[in-house]
Amino acid sequence: MLAVRPADFYHCRMDILSAPLIDPFARAIDYLRVSVTDRCDFRCVYCMSENMTFLPKADLLTLEELDRLCSTFVGMGVKKLRITGGEPLVRKGILTFFQAMSRHLASGALQELTLTTNGSQLRKYAADLAAVGVKRINVSLDTLDAAKFAQITRWGRLDQVLDGIQAAKDAGLRVKINAVALKGFNEDELFTLTDWCADQGHDLTFIEVMPMGDLGNEDRLDQYWSLKDLRSTIAARHRLTDLTVRTGGPARYVRVEETGQKIGFITPLTHNFCESCNRVRLTCTGELYMCLGQEDMADLRAPLRASPDDAALQAAIRAAIARKPKGHDFDYSRQTVAGKVTRHMSHTGG
Repeated sequence: MLAVRPADFYHCRMDILSAPLIDPFARAIDYLRVSVTDRCDFRCVYCMSENMTFLPKADLLTLEELDRLCSTFVGMGVKKLRITGGEPLVRKGILTFFQAMSRHLASGALQELTLTTNGSQLRKYAADLAAVGVKRINVSLDTLDAAKFAQITRWGRLDQVLDGIQAAKDAGLRVKINAVALKGFNEDELFTLTDWCADQGHDLTFIEVMPMGDLGNEDRLDQYWSLKDLRSTIAARHRLTDLTVRTGGPARYVRVEETGQKIGFITPLTHNFCESCNRVRLTCTGELYMCLGQEDMADLRAPLRASPDDAALQAAIRAAIARKPKGHDFDYSRQTVAGKVTRHMSHTGG
């Protein structure tokens, strides 16, 4: 029997801890989406109920705990960090968290630090976000009609969001507009949105509505607008060229030849994008969801708080990645909503 020297054991252990995160389907997990709060100053109809019961603030991870968790993931090979909510910029002290994460950009361990926002707080934060190394942001915006915007967000004001987008642009941030495709709501604004984004120099991504939260099946079916149909409508007016460029997320992009703008399509229903999934999602309470469209999750708060040493936390992360499924089960094809998950989008993070 060969003897194992302590030094050999140490190096073996370090190799295991530093090994990249690979799921059961040989996909490298290098993208973490982190919800820093479940709270939001809007109540978008496809994201949450109007009368939401939010988590007690005591249940949320502290910003220091979020720092430690994100830093652990970065140390395990995560290269892209997207901050989400709720609305991430309503979290008290959130800029200190971005400042803390910027050290990973400075070291080169993290390639990109970004966020998804409703835009309401960008006038306040855009310049500071740019100063800590954020280069681009996603802004959720489904309509350019003020009355319809108030209807879809329930509490939002379009002028405030447009002013925030301008502040981001003035700060040098690259803005991508995310628009949820909603049948009977923004179908008539398809070219209004695309033309406005082209004029403003913003990329644009359309997203199919997903069966999440407590809305009934009939509501989701009534809202569902296939991006296959949406793309065909654009193609009837413009020449579209498929692009191979990927930004780390699930969108597939085309270039509009007449304007040069880039339009993306996130199609969980008409074209399942799971085969290339490189993402996991961390909630503001430390739950790690390995798939947006599945209920399975891992509790990382317990090992995080159990010990100041990260070994147990890293082991819990690896065990969770080992359970990452091949894909979601979202399906509208039989005029019913299959694969529906009960949690609100705001719980997992947009």
